[in-house]
Amino acid sequence: MKKLFIIILALIFLTVCAKIWSDQANNKSNVQSPLPVQTQSEPNVPAKPAVLKVHFIDVGQGDAILVQLPDGRNMLIDAAARESESTVMGYLRERGVDRIDFIVGTHPHEDHIGSLDAVIKNFKTGEVIMPEVTTNTRVFYDLLQVIKERGLSIKKARAGVSIFENSGLSAKLLAPQATEYESLNNYSAVIFLKYQDVAFLLTGDAESESEKEMLAAGCDVKAQVLKVSHHGSSSSTTAKFLQAVSPSYAVISVGAGNDYNHPHPAVLDRLARSGAVTLRTDQQGTIVFESDGKVINYSTSK
Repeated sequence: MKKLFIIILALIFLTVCAKIWSDQANNKSNVQSPLPVQTQSEPNVPAKPAVLKVHFIDVGQGDAILVQLPDGRNMLIDAAARESESTVMGYLRERGVDRIDFIVGTHPHEDHIGSLDAVIKNFKTGEVIMPEVTTNTRVFYDLLQVIKERGLSIKKARAGVSIFENSGLSAKLLAPQATEYESLNNYSAVIFLKYQDVAFLLTGDAESESEKEMLAAGCDVKAQVLKVSHHGSSSSTTAKFLQAVSPSYAVISVGAGNDYNHPHPAVLDRLARSGAVTLRTDQQGTIVFESDGKVINYSTSK
């Protein structure tokens, strides 16, 4: 009888335990998972617009223009005289340039191509663009040699050639229009650089003959920024050409107290009457323009 009582008591205990476990299991299945924590989303900050930068480097009596494209590529237009080699290469390195995708030697005068051989030796180089003209100078020979040693070829600079064109960004050559000139300056590769609504006209040392040809060919030369040709020499920047360009800014790359008396007073007078803001590397130092394709701003080193 005692054994039977113990057995009945054990069965009751097991039944109760089973009921408790069942209830706990049901309770667990009915418990709702905590709601996911809602983190505050990041505000929709618009991405900064890609910027075009054009650097007119202060190299004394000569030309050197670094163009930093919105897509990260670099273009170097001329590299000044050989004596400015350290200035040009130092400036490029300070701006983090390790590759130059496009190198343009506007024409084979020493104050434009003197340091190009050193640049090609020391920087990764993409395309080299030069007019089809030669000259019997050491700097020109050295440039050709290093181009050959690096296994590069020369793309001929002539009117109508496109350097690049994509997404509202383009650079095309407006000159030289002809194949033969008396003056080496008129072989200058003239570049029309455009980023959406903003344009730069970069003229090398093109003289009045080349300017007339561009106008006669119906070239669109209207630009907010004009790189005044031939360091402000009286041989260039005719009134008719200046009127067609109608620049807001005119940049003269020139050395202080140079032997050529550049820029010429007549050119400065024409620029003043045009209403353009005239900027000079001998007075303002290096001049840097920045644009998002709509607005244009500039800064100077002096």
